[in-house]
Amino acid sequence: MTSSPVEEMFSLAGRTALVTGSRTGIGRAVALGLARGGADVVLHGHHDDLDEVEAEIRELGRRTWRWVHDLSDVERLPEAVAALLERHRVDILVNNAGIIRRAPAATHSYDDWRDVLTVNLDAVFLLTRAVAAPMLERGAGKIIMIASMLSFQGGVTVPGYTASKHALAGLTRALACEWAAAGVQVNAIAPGYIATNNTEALRADPGREPAIRARIPAGRWGTPEDLAGAAVFLASPAAAYVNGHVLAVDGGWLAR
Repeated sequence: MTSSPVEEMFSLAGRTALVTGSRTGIGRAVALGLARGGADVVLHGHHDDLDEVEAEIRELGRRTWRWVHDLSDVERLPEAVAALLERHRVDILVNNAGIIRRAPAATHSYDDWRDVLTVNLDAVFLLTRAVAAPMLERGAGKIIMIASMLSFQGGVTVPGYTASKHALAGLTRALACEWAAAGVQVNAIAPGYIATNNTEALRADPGREPAIRARIPAGRWGTPEDLAGAAVFLASPAAAYVNGHVLAVDGGWLAR
């Protein structure tokens, strides 16, 4: 049975994706979405606890491998990425892994600030630069950053996270300007308020949770699976002329 032109437009067959932070939440949903689109997947975690998502991808008939590295260890990151690239050609990179620290700006510690910027920005730059090098040589590749509503807004009690996500949107545009002509598309997805571990504190807050939900035109928190289609689109041939874009998947939050 032959595939239709539309299926071919969105097919990821023959490609390998690396998804950071792919054990749970958005990373897991994106990894599974890319696998359903036809991609093999390199799963990343800072601990080797990827059994469940690995089994789900294999059930889809796709190949999968593990890459275990603590992204806060940026000193050893170049060596770890180099070893990974010796074993696998990466056609699609999804920079999903990130951390958050909550405290009012006046008392937000510098250690927390540095921890967040190290994982959410420094590690992303180093990983992306390394993975992009062979993409640029081949003249093809897809890089997807996971940004945030706080790439556009200020947020409350998360100054380091907000700074990192604003920077990530800027990095997306900067890399797109340099690499688009070489056939490497760099884009970002900005999730709205998604039910994940990172938003657990907000969802448990009896004051803020209903206020947030009331402001979302869709009337609900998003799910990690709501991000999968956007990732497949940006990773696919259908997005060949999309460069430097930050795609909001937010239930209409920014339109309010």
